[in-house]
Amino acid sequence: MAVNRDAELTFGATDYFVHMAAVNTAMPAAFADPATPWISLGWITTDGGVFKTEQEQKDVEAAGSLEPIRTLMTKSTKTNQVTFLEGINPAVRSLYDNVPLASLEPTTGVVTYDLPDKPADLRYAFLFDTKDGDKRMRLYMPNGLVVERGDEQPQTQDVMPLQMTFKFFRGTGGTAAVKRSIHFGGVDVSGYFPGP
Repeated sequence: MAVNRDAELTFGATDYFVHMAAVNTAMPAAFADPATPWISLGWITTDGGVFKTEQEQKDVEAAGSLEPIRTLMTKSTKTNQVTFLEGINPAVRSLYDNVPLASLEPTTGVVTYDLPDKPADLRYAFLFDTKDGDKRMRLYMPNGLVVERGDEQPQTQDVMPLQMTFKFFRGTGGTAAVKRSIHFGGVDVSGYFPGP
């Protein structure tokens, strides 16, 4: 068997973009710049995003067998953690404070709003785009919400970052919770798909 190794297939994200739109907004054409109604969430830390899939299983035990006779998949959740640098970007602020974006539209240059006592179930569609030269990857989530928020710390030595963890759910009509698109940037990957 031939060993396939291609340094061009490594991926070191040189930029990271996050966009949001109303829940179940259709995914833009692969790697087209997101246009209205997609809203940019601005600058992200150099750490980019941390995408996780967590699965839980339950073994079914039975008399007469020392090993489980069956394993049930009981849960599979997908999350992405991102730290945003634009601490007063209205879209970022609305996600962090868990208030509708319209709450942050100022009429006189100033906006005042109440933080909810009980968490609101504010869901949106999200795009997470990364690029490495001509190579691109996109994660599209039609139905997601912020489930964890890091500490908010205004400070004099650095900008105020806002860290959030997003959780993703299926969209309307059974749309997958997460869809990935990859542009190989002209790298020949035909050797990975041998003919019959």
